Amino acid sequence: MKAPEYPKNEDIRLAALRSLDILDTEPEERFDRLTRIAKRLFKVPIALVSFVDINRQWFKSCQGLEVKEMPRDISFCGHAILGDDIFIISDTLLDDRFYDNPLVINEPRIRFYAGIPLVISNEIRVGTLCLIDREPRILSEEDKELLRDLGQMAVQDLTLVQLATIDELTQISNRRGFSALALYALSLCKRMNKPASLFFFDLDFFKEINDRFGHAEGDIALINFSKILKDVFRESDVVGRLGGDEFVALLTNANQAETSLILHRLKKVLEDFNTQNKSRGYEITYSVGVVAFDSNRHQSINDLLAEGDRLMYEQKRNKRIK
Repeated sequence: MKAPEYPKNEDIRLAALRSLDILDTEPEERFDRLTRIAKRLFKVPIALVSFVDINRQWFKSCQGLEVKEMPRDISFCGHAILGDDIFIISDTLLDDRFYDNPLVINEPRIRFYAGIPLVISNEIRVGTLCLIDREPRILSEEDKELLRDLGQMAVQDLTLVQLATIDELTQISNRRGFSALALYALSLCKRMNKPASLFFFDLDFFKEINDRFGHAEGDIALINFSKILKDVFRESDVVGRLGGDEFVALLTNANQAETSLILHRLKKVLEDFNTQNKSRGYEITYSVGVVAFDSNRHQSINDLLAEGDRLMYEQKRNKRIK
């Protein structure tokens, strides 16, 4: 048996999967409808919508199996997410990777597998829509096109899930999306004994921008600040908009010196931006509270946010005193 390899973007892929906040949730008709259609159209005993987690595959929808998850190292879907198109095993007993797989030797005794990767933004493959049979079979080109169409329908349903975690204006994570991603990132830091820091931002004089230049210009300021945050922080960091003019970022696996460097770079990038956009008639400035994650003091994401909020307002008050 050959265990599936890990995608090169595994950390980003897992973070995106977690941000959907879909793992271990209740069944939903929109996904069950797809697996029922797949099972009927292809006349297979088993059809699944499967998400590949860090060490398991979990079934959001499962027709023909009683279990809700299986180990990733014996999964077929773990192999399927490595490619761009349908992953097909016409006869598992003739394939060196699977002939002695526990899922082939024992129940559900898989002889045929076909899985189409479910691809969300930035080519991230979070799982599959897959067909399983206990007899060998071959898919025709028409069958393959049909499976691709069903896979695209599953992706559309996932997009609706993803929209619930994205801020509509700035297209970065909203509070819900940030909390889900940050929870996963902090659990990794805790388990690997790596540092993490939270940055809690609030734009200065944002009300004045809205009052003087209008809410449309205020929206532009929010969009521009979110773009600057995405440019300054690393791809592995979590950036979000909590609401209004409050933004947050979680910097992981970075020491105090690297944290200070990020703040210095942000200050420089924002100064350059303000210089280049003087014609708008205002500058984007911010106050920030920076909190080093301490698992003894911070039992939840909300604990970190509360402390960051407090430190941010301290800085804002000190600015006004000066």
